[in-house]
Amino acid sequence: MTRVKVCGVTTEAGLETVVDAGADAVGILCDVTVDTPREVSLERASDLIEAAPPFVTTVLVTMATDPGRTAELLEEATPDAIQLHGDVSPDDLESLRTATDATILLAVDADDLADADRYDELVDGLVVDSTDEDGAGGTGETHDWERTRMETARLESPVILAGGLDPDNVGDAIQAVDPFAVDVSSGVEAEEGRKDPDAVNSFVARAGRAATVQSEASPSP
Repeated sequence: MTRVKVCGVTTEAGLETVVDAGADAVGILCDVTVDTPREVSLERASDLIEAAPPFVTTVLVTMATDPGRTAELLEEATPDAIQLHGDVSPDDLESLRTATDATILLAVDADDLADADRYDELVDGLVVDSTDEDGAGGTGETHDWERTRMETARLESPVILAGGLDPDNVGDAIQAVDPFAVDVSSGVEAEEGRKDPDAVNSFVARAGRAATVQSEASPSP
């Protein structure tokens, strides 16, 4: 069953919307190097993570510039997982792995998946996203899903599909890629940084239906 993560939550009301819709994970942006209305302070991130109920995975999304800073964020905010964007080297990932027990997710550019193999054994999941020149996601742009499926088939890491997803296309995306999870941010907003309850509910419901169809269509082992 494909999981659903809603990213870019900034308020308790937004968190409640995501939880009530039945999402599996919530993403909270902190310490990023791009201008976005979805970024919150470390204090706010910590409060939102603490407010999340059991069985909803909290993901701190960051572009922290070095493993030491990332470790500080993890120690202060205590999320279940950390999602890294930007220029992250294998050495950085190895350092972080020794410093934390949190799940480590790495965002990779959908147009540059040939190099994803070198991260495969260092992370717990790869977020395949449409990124900008700074390595940030949230562009609202889709990518070639068929190509993504072919390029990631060789990888051991679970694939989290991101990039331009919304309630209208998430079903097609799941059918095309069959990812471990889908990740949405701007595609469920009424305005930048504010989640639309109707859109969030629709996204989660349509992802669930598509995942069920995909599971029923898969051949039994």
